[in-house]
Formats: sequence, structure tokens, C-alpha cells
Amino acid sequence: MKKIKKAMALALATSMALGLAACGNGGAKSDSGKKDGGLIKVGIINNDPNESGYRTANDKDMKEKFTKENGYDASFSYSLKNDEQIAYAKKMIQDEVDYLLLSAADTAGWDSVLQDAKNAGVHVILFDRTIDADPSLYDASIVSDMAKEGETAVNWLKDQGLSEYKIIHIQGAMGSAAQKGRSGALDTQVAADGNWSIVTQQTAEWNAEKAQQIVQSVIDSGESFNVIYAENDDMAKGAVAALDKANISHGVGKDVIVMGYDCNKWALEELLKGNWNYDGQCNPFQASYIVDIIQKIQKGETISEKTIIMDEKGFDAGKITQEDVDKYGI
Repeated sequence: MKKIKKAMALALATSMALGLAACGNGGAKSDSGKKDGGLIKVGIINNDPNESGYRTANDKDMKEKFTKENGYDASFSYSLKNDEQIAYAKKMIQDEVDYLLLSAADTAGWDSVLQDAKNAGVHVILFDRTIDADPSLYDASIVSDMAKEGETAVNWLKDQGLSEYKIIHIQGAMGSAAQKGRSGALDTQVAADGNWSIVTQQTAEWNAEKAQQIVQSVIDSGESFNVIYAENDDMAKGAVAALDKANISHGVGKDVIVMGYDCNKWALEELLKGNWNYDGQCNPFQASYIVDIIQKIQKGETISEKTIIMDEKGFDAGKITQEDVDKYGI
């Protein structure tokens, strides 16, 4: 009987100790941020992987890095709509992810949900696109400098020395960081130079078919143009389809300059053939940068660079090589 009482007392003491430890922790997440057998729980919100070749490569890169074999329990959600992405973020916070990785559809509207994430102890890392939010609401941002991409492209176009620039401007999804940066540089140049004019400026939402329709509409109107400024490769491809249908020449030394963005391998091959004139790089391979940030946070290290800008360039059809196509094509 004494042995039984002693065992019961020991069990009670152990139970009380565990209870006190739990109360002392306040129900908060472990500092290690690891759950489910040591896996780091990550929620990844991205744009539709079918949006473009760039996005397909970006999504593939994320899925190859954030695997169970690499120590992650990852969930993926996709939308081109900001309100849907915000709803996904709220759900992931409720599911107690350790890290929320975000490529925002729109730059605005994120403050409230990111504050919720911070309050819940969820680390937020932006990738691909910037947002208009207080930097204290996220740990790091691994992004392209979309404004610089636009400036690089517009400066290249300016260097072509045309006597007159009559531009069909095909925009991406309105409000996205990519659209704002790539449109902004062109808008600034057109406003500053009387020899530059916009024949039409419409969004094709990154879609080739919509871009083809926009260009076809201008052709049908009879209005003249000599530049296609498309904010991604797929839209440039759609624009070229309309030109080909109307037997309008395009590319190096031809009637219409064709410009795209993202550096899909097939697009760079069009430059190499002289069918297109310019392609601006947008680097989709951000996952390894994000992993480095997560590892630093896991170790309790300070993030010295809150914003990491991807290294990018622009390619000219007259200078591009097969080596460039093989190295930079996605």
C-alpha cells in the first residue's frame, strides 16, 4: 500500500510540473518553430502557376525546396485575386503555420492580416512582389526591382533612336508590383517626350489571347504603330500572333519593335532569331534565398538585409548569344 501511495504521489507531482510548464509557456509556439516530428510548417501563397512561364518556374522552384525531405511541411494556395489570397492567409494563420510566404496579387490591403500573423507569432516572408505595408509586419522581402526592370527596358527603347514612338502598351494584372513598375517607367517617358505616344494602353492580365485581341483591334482600326511594349512574354507572343496574321513585319530591322519580360527560353530564342527585339529578365528562383532567411530565423540570427533584390538584366536581340539563352532562359 505504501508503494502504491508513493507512486501516486510521484505521478501527481509530475502532472503538476507539466501543467506549470505549459502555463508558463502561455500556449505559445516553441521558439524552434518546428512541429509534426520536427518539420517546419510553411504556408505558401502564390499567383496561379499557369499565369505565365515565369510563374510556372517560380512555383516549381518553391515546390522543389519546401519538401518533407528538406524539413518542411508545406501547403500551397493560389489566386490572382487579392481578397482570395488574404482569405488563404487568414486560414494559414489559424492553422498555425510557422512561416507565411507571400507573393501578393496586389500591393495594397495586407496590413490587417499581416498584423494578425505577427500577433500569432507567424513569420512573414515576401517573395517575387513587394507590398505597401509597414516593413515591421514582415521579416524579409526577396523581390525583383520592378521599377528598375521598367527603367532598363525604357532606356533600351530610348536608345533605339526612333524619330517617333507609337506604342501599343499591353499591361499585366493591374495593381500588381510587376505592372506598376513596368508601366511606370514607360508612362514617365511618354509624359516627358513629345515624340512618344501611346496608341492604346490596356491590360491583358498576362494572357496571350487577350493580348492578341488588343493588337488585332488596333490593326483593324487602321491606326499606325511601331512598338509593342508587352509586360510579359506570353502577352508579347499573343501580340506577335496578331502581327503575323496581318503580315506585319516585326523584330530586328523590321516595322515593329517587340518587347517582352520574363526571359522564358522560347522568348529568348525569338530574340536570337531576330523576331523580337528585347526581353527583360525577371528572376523566378527565390526559394533558396527564402530558405537562407528561415535558417537564420531558426538560429535566432539577425536578418541584416530585410530587402533582397534579385540580380536581373535586359537582353538585346542584336547582342544575345546561345549561351545567354541556355543560361538565363527559364
